[in-house]
Amino acid sequence: MSTLPALAATSPVDEVEESTRGMFLTMTVADQLFGIPVLAVQDILSTQRITRVPLAPPEVLGSLNLRGRIVTAIDVRTRLGIPAPTEKPDEEENMSVVVDHDGELYSLVIDKVGEVMSLPETDYEQKPATLDPRWQEVSSGIYRLKDRLLVVLDVASLLRLDKTRAL
Repeated sequence: MSTLPALAATSPVDEVEESTRGMFLTMTVADQLFGIPVLAVQDILSTQRITRVPLAPPEVLGSLNLRGRIVTAIDVRTRLGIPAPTEKPDEEENMSVVVDHDGELYSLVIDKVGEVMSLPETDYEQKPATLDPRWQEVSSGIYRLKDRLLVVLDVASLLRLDKTRAL
């Protein structure tokens, strides 16, 4: 009687997800550090020409063309309720992090892209009650780093735009 080797309990996809759990692309908006899961990131772009979309919610800056695909540009600053800077140096440009959500591409317009950080799951904390209500709505938790707080954004919640809410 021959014995077959036991099948692995995890697939290669599960192994990739396991190895990237706790890995975040960091980005900055108004000197606040945010992170999104690295697997959600499709691309990183420098400043792009954005075409305004009439009657779009305030968070929607418009759309851009990325290699032949139309991408909706979301102003993360507006989505988080962070006021626009009073003055911005000319050399400072916004960056975009492109994410895929339900088969559609979205460009998250932010101030700066940081680095990919691998953080231990044991350091992950639930959202504090003192976190701004808008941030509560779009975040999944936090990491307390040595010198600052990393707010982990939930991409699906961030992209859930309420067209009736006045910002």
